[in-house]
Amino acid sequence: MSSLLEVEGLGTWFYTRQGIVKAVDGVDFQVDAGETLAIVGESGCGKSMTALSLMRLIPSPPGRIVSGAIKLGGRDLLKISEEEMRAVRGNEISMIFQEPMTSLNPVMTIGKQISEALILHRDMDRKAALKRAVEMLDLVRIPEPAQRAKEYPHQLSGGMRQRAMIAMALACNPKVLIADEPTTALDVTIQAQILELIVDLQREFSAAVILITHDLGVVAETARRVIVMYAGRKVEEGTVGELFSNPLHPYTVGLLASIPRLDLMRGQTDRSQERLQEIPGIVPPLFDLPAGCAFAPRCQRADDLCRRERPAYEEKQSGHWAACWHTNG
Repeated sequence: MSSLLEVEGLGTWFYTRQGIVKAVDGVDFQVDAGETLAIVGESGCGKSMTALSLMRLIPSPPGRIVSGAIKLGGRDLLKISEEEMRAVRGNEISMIFQEPMTSLNPVMTIGKQISEALILHRDMDRKAALKRAVEMLDLVRIPEPAQRAKEYPHQLSGGMRQRAMIAMALACNPKVLIADEPTTALDVTIQAQILELIVDLQREFSAAVILITHDLGVVAETARRVIVMYAGRKVEEGTVGELFSNPLHPYTVGLLASIPRLDLMRGQTDRSQERLQEIPGIVPPLFDLPAGCAFAPRCQRADDLCRRERPAYEEKQSGHWAACWHTNG
């Protein structure tokens, strides 16, 4: 049985004066209906570019999707016209962007922005669409939704703007919802509320969710499977339980080790042990990646083989994949 969304060999490159930036380089994954798949990694690893590629929103020039297939319900979105893609965007596949203040139109009311998608994709008249927009604002637990629908983005708090973005994304009941860092600009209490809201609405709408984040705590709470990306490529994939309990790739090990843990910090008398572990170095420039493993310059396990040859992405254990020469090191 095929998955709802199937991504095969996706390549998104940017042609710059410095060289070709391979922002997404041969990425594959599948998402089933009702499933939450998390994609994690540092800034610049290709998470958001993968999401924008799925929506065909890559700025061109300088960006271009150079390879692969994005199959939604068996139809390859890379082979349809831009007009056909506009009928898919916001309708069958929607996206919650990470910065609602820059993603919402500052000169249009919230209600009008939500109703636009309903008018375009559901053939509603303005009155019916606005009524549905108010219902959606109520669904995402915004108080006084009828009043908020008449207000502009700057009149809403950060949490309310994010909820309005979720209402807009879900207005047409999409099959796939992409949430790109949906809690980045919010305080901790509001973050928890937004994540709980996304999970509740996913159950109600039976949508597949792709959660783009750098926060592994968020992943543990919401996702079933997780993909770890580094320098535009997948380096590990598995179920959340397996990846947290038995990380195979040194990069994943480093990410998990950098998370504060109260159970380890309680009762410590040696103040020097309070410092979190960090991954040394920085992500290499994507236009000038090393010949072998891209993570080798930052990896304590790296040897001459790692620096010379790029490791294959292989199934190391049942359902657990990684791209590393020394997963048991």
